[in-house]
Amino acid sequence: MTTLALSKIKKSFGNLDIIRGVDLAIGSGEFVVFVGPSGCGKSTLLRMIAGLEPISGGELSIGGERMNEKEASQRGIAMVFQSYALYPHMSVYKNMSFGLETAKMPKPEIDKRVRKAADILQITHLLDRKPKQLSGGQRQRVAIGRAIVRDPKIFLFDEPLSNLDAELRVQTRVEIAKLHKDIGATMIYVTHDQVEAMTLADRIVVLRAGVIEQHGTPLEIYNRPANRFVAGFIGSPKMNFLDAVARDIRDGGISIDVAGRIARLPIEERIAVGTKVSLGLRPEHIGIDATGGLELGALTVVHVEHLGGQTIVYGRLTDGQSLTVALDGQRPITAGSTLDVRIAAENCHLFDGAGDRIGH
Repeated sequence: MTTLALSKIKKSFGNLDIIRGVDLAIGSGEFVVFVGPSGCGKSTLLRMIAGLEPISGGELSIGGERMNEKEASQRGIAMVFQSYALYPHMSVYKNMSFGLETAKMPKPEIDKRVRKAADILQITHLLDRKPKQLSGGQRQRVAIGRAIVRDPKIFLFDEPLSNLDAELRVQTRVEIAKLHKDIGATMIYVTHDQVEAMTLADRIVVLRAGVIEQHGTPLEIYNRPANRFVAGFIGSPKMNFLDAVARDIRDGGISIDVAGRIARLPIEERIAVGTKVSLGLRPEHIGIDATGGLELGALTVVHVEHLGGQTIVYGRLTDGQSLTVALDGQRPITAGSTLDVRIAAENCHLFDGAGDRIGH
């Protein structure tokens, strides 16, 4: 198990800055997930850690040793890509052992490592098959096994589940989580899927335009997003944002005018009366059966998604602002109906005009 540290890491292509001064420390045995929209720099950052992209500025260290000038093969890292990249003419066993054979490792040690990895991934019965005889999920497990046999200091995963169907994604996600628990290695995982991030990570790093917007445990980021971007990116369905205006600032709270109603929030931060703010509400925190809390008024239902275990309601408030509500279970709600919606004050998030969180 190995620590990794990024200090003011930069990456530029000509005059175009892709990674703009990233500082991050990853602990030994930690599972860290990089998330963000396409083009945010998460895969580029992963490739810089792997040694596949040169570093334009800053310092990368692994286990306390500077790695900027080290070749990829010298960093003690194994990488699993979105593409399985298996040799089609080789058996599963040969695919997993080939790198070790090239490194002139003794055959008994190779056999021991391959069979141990196959046992961990539950693919021992597949060792004699060729890749064309495997399902997508099995091929991805072979690719992971090829990384395990190298006994690397750090595992890097670059969107490894993107080519799998929905059922296999869930299954393989569980297997990767179990793998981390079993071997305890340091792992860095890149994805654009916030569900993968929430379910796998010890810590999530949210990237946008080459900078870290926030990092923390999944629930820290879900419960206390640092800004409107993070709040909207983490969570499904995504957070609602309603335009509001600060009306009264007193010790212990802020009163805001939202959707034609005055709502008081337990946020102790001084902002000017009349300041335009954005009220963030997670769809799953909004209720139609609750009493107390903040009244948001009447919601005219525009569309309903009946998902069996959950009912997603899309509608408009009386001032025309859109609102999405996620309700547990099956609800007899139809388009055109009207619902009285409300939310507990402690589940509200407030953001300023720049998108930064107001209150801690």
